[in-house]
Amino acid sequence: MKKPRLRSFEQAPNQRHIVTGDRYLYAPPPVTQNLVVIGCGSMGQEHMRVAALLGRMRVHGIYDHRQHSVDCAEENFRQYSSTVPVRYPDLRSACHDPAADVLLICTPNHTHMAILDVAMASGKPILLEKPMATDLVDAAKIVALDDGYASFIQIGLQYRFKAHYGEAIHEALTRRSLGAVKTIALSEYRPPFLDKVEQWNKYNRYTGGTLVEKCCHYFDLINRLAESTPLKVYASGGQAVNFVDFERAGEAADMDDHAFVIIDYANGIRANFSLNMFAHSFSEELVIAGDGGVLKAQERHDVHRQAAPEVTLDMEFGERAAARKTAINYPRAIEDSGHQGATYHQHIALADRLDRVALDDGDTAAATPREGFLAMLVASAAQASMASGEALLIDDLLSHYGIQPTVYD
Repeated sequence: MKKPRLRSFEQAPNQRHIVTGDRYLYAPPPVTQNLVVIGCGSMGQEHMRVAALLGRMRVHGIYDHRQHSVDCAEENFRQYSSTVPVRYPDLRSACHDPAADVLLICTPNHTHMAILDVAMASGKPILLEKPMATDLVDAAKIVALDDGYASFIQIGLQYRFKAHYGEAIHEALTRRSLGAVKTIALSEYRPPFLDKVEQWNKYNRYTGGTLVEKCCHYFDLINRLAESTPLKVYASGGQAVNFVDFERAGEAADMDDHAFVIIDYANGIRANFSLNMFAHSFSEELVIAGDGGVLKAQERHDVHRQAAPEVTLDMEFGERAAARKTAINYPRAIEDSGHQGATYHQHIALADRLDRVALDDGDTAAATPREGFLAMLVASAAQASMASGEALLIDDLLSHYGIQPTVYD
């Protein structure tokens, strides 16, 4: 029997008299793995917070070439953990620490390949944050490297673990509640990119472009729901509002802030994605339409009211079956740990693989390098289509870069 986690009781002042030897329901899970976080920015710190909350992996060490980032990460970590992580003098020391069991690479996109080269020399399991690279050539190299790697690389596409998207995947693909899926529509409205160290996220050459940097999450979801190979992509978008007056060292920002993307799949499914990054709060909507029903998953988060996100899932079947509308959520502590709980469940998938725990039927698996490449392929095709103003055949894009389609088969 799996014990429930009763965090509100574990941490309650009137339960402090329960000593360690008497803690059964209150006992945290055993720590089985030591992780090292490489990159101490916002995502690195989110992974540290989530690891401490889950409790199955200990934050053993941290590394960032900027001392200030390491100092801030350690100071914030002290607020919720008594663990004092090792601080490494250089990247190689962080990757090759014999006490480390798994490495998390959370650095800016354009640094991934160079850091991965050092990390893979350790032979350790790796979680590589999204996007896996800034261009398709490097992404294809990572797939090939993973094929010959004695351990494994997991890609940080955690949106598939959001509560409402996980339920949508289950309804559409496991239960087949909607019948045969025909169309998929996904949209995000959100504020601009936040500030980053040296403002690297304002420039295409460091990010791969907005649709690669931000939207690979959504293309991963669409690909997963389509269960097919993308054939053709058309996109229209650009930079209309955000950072039009921003410069750093004389270089103007060039990140797009809106886009519309249409994708045709080999099995006949058509999908579209809409992005707006000059909204004032966050909202996402997924609509999956099949020949037997329609599913709508919505998330709204008013950052100005600082209230919990409102997340719902609607199922509509006409006269075939009862319609239903459901509030979807994880426990508040998990949602507050980052990305509405998706990172927490991504860590569960990582810990399960490290501990060789067999997945139950219906469990969402973490993204592989091949899935990461496929998400980047759609995103990169969309970026190229926006630049040319023409629809782009996926085979033509692969041919342009000299990449064989077997990279994602």
